[in-house]
Amino acid sequence: MNAPVEVPAAGSRSGERTLLRVVLVLFVALSVAALAIDGLIGIVHAVTYNWMSVQIFVDLVLAVAVIDVWVHRDARARGRNPWPWVVASLLTGMIAPLIYLLVRGGDD
Repeated sequence: MNAPVEVPAAGSRSGERTLLRVVLVLFVALSVAALAIDGLIGIVHAVTYNWMSVQIFVDLVLAVAVIDVWVHRDARARGRNPWPWVVASLLTGMIAPLIYLLVRGGDD
């Protein structure tokens, strides 16, 4: 049995989009800074540092995969091709899903 879905108040949608933009900008800035400081090889070193690093990496990959399943279903339901978003998330991690949330449009 599905729980009823609450419809957000009219003003909260723009607040959510603003928060999403802020999160996206800060996350992209962090990602660019990390790449500038440590380079691509830094990712390999961070992931393989110890077993806890490997566990965190696998956890994040699984989280993005779950989000990709939702993006795939949502894009198809909206009549859009989901594969560019899924492939982009493989290359950028959470950056692509965050952008998808911004450009997908309202819940029509």
